[in-house]
Amino acid sequence: MKKEEYEVLHTEGSRPVKMWTRGVPVEEAAKKQLRNTATLPFIYKHIAVMPDVHLGKGSTIGSVIPTLGAVIPAAVGVDIGCGMMAAKTTLTANDLPDNLAPLRSAIERAIPHGMSPKTRGHRGRDEGAWHTPPSVVDAAWLQLKDEFDAICLKTPKLKNTNNYRHLGTLGSGNHFVEVCLDEQGSVWFMLHSGSRGVGNAIGTHFIELAKQDMRTHFINLPDQDLAYLAEGTQHYEDYVEAVGWAQRFARNNREVMMQNLIAAVRTVIHKPFQTHVEAVNCHHNYVQKEHHFGKDVLITRKGAVSARAGELGIIPGSMGAKSFIVRGKGNAESFHSCSHGAGRTMSRTEAKRRFNLEDQIRATQGVECRKDENVIDEIPMAYKDIDAVMLAQRELVDVVHILKQVVCVKG
Repeated sequence: MKKEEYEVLHTEGSRPVKMWTRGVPVEEAAKKQLRNTATLPFIYKHIAVMPDVHLGKGSTIGSVIPTLGAVIPAAVGVDIGCGMMAAKTTLTANDLPDNLAPLRSAIERAIPHGMSPKTRGHRGRDEGAWHTPPSVVDAAWLQLKDEFDAICLKTPKLKNTNNYRHLGTLGSGNHFVEVCLDEQGSVWFMLHSGSRGVGNAIGTHFIELAKQDMRTHFINLPDQDLAYLAEGTQHYEDYVEAVGWAQRFARNNREVMMQNLIAAVRTVIHKPFQTHVEAVNCHHNYVQKEHHFGKDVLITRKGAVSARAGELGIIPGSMGAKSFIVRGKGNAESFHSCSHGAGRTMSRTEAKRRFNLEDQIRATQGVECRKDENVIDEIPMAYKDIDAVMLAQRELVDVVHILKQVVCVKG
């Protein structure tokens, strides 16, 4: 390992923090969070920090946290299993209509997005909105239902969440659906979402249980959002089961939306085409057991993507920028990880204060998307320079494709 690949934060009495952030600014508040996390006694070896790192809740977004004998629910967060899916098609740029507005409208009808009502099928019923075929959702839910029922026997409050009803929905915030072109002019479909309402309920429930455990055992932490569940306890076992289920829900959710996206595009582009010529479906907010440096450990990727040798991943840029399909190099020091995007440089509130609608329109020129005041918080200038982010992690991944969005539907 070349020393210049990463910088190291050293704090007496804690594990090292290895940062792939050369040429990318890192806020001091984020460094403080990293140092706090590194003081926990169950951190294994070191914390790996990706170039899109920025302030999060408890732990920084853009960090890889390996643990032995404990898990930090707030490090996984409440958007459990949030991630990306991308599929290359046999369509080319020449197959796209000159006016992309009808294509965006078809996608918006096909995939419930934003703060949509809880009951599936209610939204847009009188507007001719597209509805997910029940068979598609039912088939996906069938893979999840039995385990969810078992989880609800232990935690009954989860039963009254938006679970089945949110399957196949995008959500809000930085979640999106895009139509993109790669460097050869091939058309890709790409989307970003997670485990929706039920994942939020699972995360929130176990974060509070972890905090209660800390109070019960008089455990002092540098930040209460670093509260953890110890292996061997019932709360730990229940969380591992529930979080694993939520991650499978998130993956299925993206699959259902992709099916609906493809069907919507076919209503606008009548030329026959194939999809999944190349396809990737990857989490970037999750926890799972992996083998590193000779031991089985829990790896929490809070805003990071698995990048084992040869593994494909997705690193999206901001709205109006480019995105990347990458192939992992299997860098052991990063725990086989890479960034999950560009990373914010400012809060949503600050972005709305600093930029106006004219800035938003100018920054998204050439992209068929919403151009209104409600999406200014997602303006490209609120994010880090994706080229600098990619350069900082050149030892973690190789770029396979560069994608430029031409249609973007925001949550």
